[in-house]
Amino acid sequence: MPIQLALNNMKQSQLFSKTRRHSPKDETAKNAELLIRAGFIHKEMAGVYSYLPLGLRVLNKIEGIIREEMNALGGQEISMTALQEKEIWEKTNRWDDSLLDNWFKTKLKNQTELGLATTHEEPLTRILLEYVNSYRDLPLYIYQFQTKFRNELRSKSGILRGREFLMKDLYSFSRDEKEHQDFYEKSKKSYFKIFERLGLGEKTFITFSSGGSFSKYSHEFQTLTEAGEDTIYLDEKTGIAINKEVYSDDVIENLKLEKSNLKELKAIEVGNIFSLGTKFSEGLGLNFKNEEGKDVPVIMGSYGIGLGRVMGAVVEVLSDEKGLLWPASIAPFEAHLIIVDSKDGEIRAEADSFYEKLSKKFEVLYDDRDLRAGEKFADAELIGIPYSLIISKKTESEGKIEVKERKSGKSVLVEKNKVLSEGFSKLF
Repeated sequence: MPIQLALNNMKQSQLFSKTRRHSPKDETAKNAELLIRAGFIHKEMAGVYSYLPLGLRVLNKIEGIIREEMNALGGQEISMTALQEKEIWEKTNRWDDSLLDNWFKTKLKNQTELGLATTHEEPLTRILLEYVNSYRDLPLYIYQFQTKFRNELRSKSGILRGREFLMKDLYSFSRDEKEHQDFYEKSKKSYFKIFERLGLGEKTFITFSSGGSFSKYSHEFQTLTEAGEDTIYLDEKTGIAINKEVYSDDVIENLKLEKSNLKELKAIEVGNIFSLGTKFSEGLGLNFKNEEGKDVPVIMGSYGIGLGRVMGAVVEVLSDEKGLLWPASIAPFEAHLIIVDSKDGEIRAEADSFYEKLSKKFEVLYDDRDLRAGEKFADAELIGIPYSLIISKKTESEGKIEVKERKSGKSVLVEKNKVLSEGFSKLF
């Protein structure tokens, strides 16, 4: 079932965003070209995009799926501030631009320096100083959906790499390494479930990457596509991949893989998980008293998914030469109702009536515009809603409606009542 939104229907004549026949001249990324042409996003500047009604519906559905899976993991959702104090980041040595070079920084009128958050380990750890004292207060799994700001040197990949973007970041706080690892493994399974529900499951693989100063490895979730910025080496038999940044004979041997089985491929990183150890808890003094009464630092982990990046990956992987092709789980609407012969009063009245009935049960975009049929069909293919429902003089003469599947291009004539009672997916 798709994530249900408050608004289940929309007349296309009232939708302020419009489709375009041509790609914007200053956009080279396929994902951004198609999303702009289809009226899902608006480019403000390099790496910064606004989400229009259709795009926001997709983004909200992605968020809803991720939220469901984070709650199933025991996560508790909060909302944190983007403005960050210099002081807490200095404690973990991450304020200096030479060490963390993608900060956006600003100043208050009194010249106090602030940052726009790139991530939230430090501020959340500081919050928990007031709430974690005993082993009985742990474990905790806290997450948010938060706009992040990163001063990227290059932003030429559309919504795959933005300077301002929405991210789900979850942070785990555990009493010991075993408790942390148990949750870490559960999070891997949760991420695979998320990407499966988003329509990327068959193309997404867990990838060993650099663990930095925190652990030997971190784990990325990489989706195969030629548009990807990363190079990975995939063992298709095991489903395990290695990021080029750590690819070596030692790593291959350590992971018990055969070099001859590894295929070099391009991919998009759609999620990542890190073991953080005690770097942030020690830096900010987040300790708890264990069962022996001894003060012990909390073990932490970080788990991120960029929502715009996921949306862009879906476009790169699933779109075709005609336009977007949304999985049913995150499509802006379940069905695209199209009226042909819209100047005919009887046909118009029948389409309006059917729209009212349909929209009580399904999410429907109704193309009620007075345009030629070819323009409407081209727009429907560009927008990429899974099913088009077509009402015309021909279908009315047969007392039926034409249902067309976007993915296969197949169409069938069926009774309207069958569509109202059974929906669309069972027809193909």
